[in-house]
Amino acid sequence: MTVRTDPRPDLPTLFRPKEGRNAALRKSLSGTELVVAPGSYDCITARLVEQAGFPATYVTGSGVSLSALGAPDVALMSFDEVMDRIKRIADSVSIPVIADVDTGYGGPLNIARTVMEMERSGISAIQLEDQAWPKKCGHEPGRKLVSVEEMCGRLKAAADVRRDRDFIIIARTDARSDLGIEAALERGATFAENGADVVFVESPESEEEMARVASTLSVPALVNMVEGGRTPLLPASKLEALGFRLAIYPNSLTRLIGKVGADLMQSLRRDGHTQNMSDSMLDHRELWNLFDYPRWVETEGRLS
Repeated sequence: MTVRTDPRPDLPTLFRPKEGRNAALRKSLSGTELVVAPGSYDCITARLVEQAGFPATYVTGSGVSLSALGAPDVALMSFDEVMDRIKRIADSVSIPVIADVDTGYGGPLNIARTVMEMERSGISAIQLEDQAWPKKCGHEPGRKLVSVEEMCGRLKAAADVRRDRDFIIIARTDARSDLGIEAALERGATFAENGADVVFVESPESEEEMARVASTLSVPALVNMVEGGRTPLLPASKLEALGFRLAIYPNSLTRLIGKVGADLMQSLRRDGHTQNMSDSMLDHRELWNLFDYPRWVETEGRLS
């Protein structure tokens, strides 16, 4: 279900109010249809997600680290660096934005500030995880968990300070890989009882485990589709049938752009021109129109 909230469609997206996005995302998650939120890491990828008609985008921590810092997802990004990128993405689209905020960047007061700043910037949902800092990618080894009590404290801090009840808190548990699916489900159930609006059990390793995640939680379940990861890649229709309500595809665009970009550079170096791949590119006008160029011209004319 795609819900648009554009009170001033005559303005470029950057100038439009952000009110209504949180309620739109919560309404979508309360239905029976799967909400598919492809991953983005900058304004271009976020606009591609929106232009394709998806109801939300998921800002991938891994993609942001790769594109902004030139480093993999090894917990090097600071709060300010992540906040700047996420805010700019939220300004560039009119659909709800889901933000990966890792462990919340510190203790309860840090988490409270994270939620405050995310809400202020127009983010509709945050994802908090139960890893110890420095955190690891959910499909890489070496993850260390905090206690259930500490994670519940993170969720309480987030829930207590949010101003909009429609602002969504997603609790992620990384317990499956080291402690097993039973422990992961137990953690997920506890997190649902302690402030989580959505539960994300990371890296279930079979369709049977995925079915258990989707069917046993008391709140909507999120599934993470990672090409080459630990979890089977299933079509959206199957994920919906299993009972998932939110599916993220964090780095699908990242991987594709990396592959196509590499092919383009090899073609340019080999042939001395880009004509062999020009049909795969947006032309000049298409690229500018991805970002409301006609509305910018019209707005400038009205204000001049």
